[in-house]
Amino acid sequence: MLTDAPAQAAIPASDIERAKRFYRDTLGLTISRESGDAVHFESGGTQFFIYPTSNAGQAPHTLAAWIVADLDAEMADLQGRGVTFEEYDLPGLKTVNGVAELATLRGAWFKDSEGNILAVSQPREG
Repeated sequence: MLTDAPAQAAIPASDIERAKRFYRDTLGLTISRESGDAVHFESGGTQFFIYPTSNAGQAPHTLAAWIVADLDAEMADLQGRGVTFEEYDLPGLKTVNGVAELATLRGAWFKDSEGNILAVSQPREG
């Protein structure tokens, strides 16, 4: 049954080697397994994988998000690694210095080496 099965995010990459370097070297994540058709990463006790396809970077929404305890510290660390945070001014989502202040969380979005949208967020207490 699916309720007992772990789920994984699948993130497309047009250049699997470039994407592997981004997730490993820029984000600092650990590769848990590599095969000819995917590279699996471990992050906070969960896994996701990147796979080669010509359709990478075409999704207009967030593909994966990390929940962090200190958004500002995480953003500073990522910026120090070369990550640039996106700015949005959309109905219901406006960022200032890369951060959206929402009712239940503070969030920031960035793109990976393939143009996929990723996020970091810090839940609000209460």
